[in-house]
Amino acid sequence: MSVSESLSVLVHPEISEVENLAREAFSRNKILLIVGRCVVNYQGRAKSKLEPGERILLVKEDGSLLVHRSVGYEPVNWMPGGGVSFDVRSRDGRLEVRAVRHKPPESVTIVFDLVQTCSSFVLSDLGEFSLFASEEDMQKAILVKPDLLEEGFKPVSFEKKVEPGFVDIYGEDRNGRFVVVEIKRKTAAKEAVFQLAKYMDAIRLRTSREVRGVLVAPSIAKGVQRTLVALKLEYKHLDPKKCAEVLTRSSSRKLAEYFA
Repeated sequence: MSVSESLSVLVHPEISEVENLAREAFSRNKILLIVGRCVVNYQGRAKSKLEPGERILLVKEDGSLLVHRSVGYEPVNWMPGGGVSFDVRSRDGRLEVRAVRHKPPESVTIVFDLVQTCSSFVLSDLGEFSLFASEEDMQKAILVKPDLLEEGFKPVSFEKKVEPGFVDIYGEDRNGRFVVVEIKRKTAAKEAVFQLAKYMDAIRLRTSREVRGVLVAPSIAKGVQRTLVALKLEYKHLDPKKCAEVLTRSSSRKLAEYFA
């Protein structure tokens, strides 16, 4: 066991040692990390049971609880922070960690029969967080929330194959017109306009309906607006940061819906 003012680490500890360290971490709002073999039971808006396996338990300073498997970036069980109370105790050579929320009423109980390592610590993190998104992320965000493009837009397909290449998003507007969407992560140059125009020509050969071409980007280069007007195409401003926020909320909502 190594101990400093903000860090305590146990390797192949006794269950009683882990109990004491966990109690101290919860009482002082420290981060707690336990790696070992456990079962997990969830009760609340639904019920679930995770059979024995070696996993990672992480409890953050705000009370957020996450149980991770050795693969995947999403927790297999989780509970958001805020209004969570914790209880830890050892019974018959096993460690039981229980987290309870009252609004909504739910609980997660993790029982370890083997702990490989346990640590508690405090982190200092004052760095500003900036969200960034790729063109693929911007595409996904529009598919998740079509109103990012415009109200009433309905995606029909994405990466649609046409003669010059692949259309980022293909859909219909509120008036039933086809919409061809070309997405750029950074300032769009004239090359992006010409690329969109080629897609438009290919789509028009396949349909008699009116087709709109929309260039989506955070900004456009000098002279691009004139080219857009000349080719009867449109520009829609979309901030990649906003797309990243949409995807983050969507991911959190899927987790909440899974446990609902």
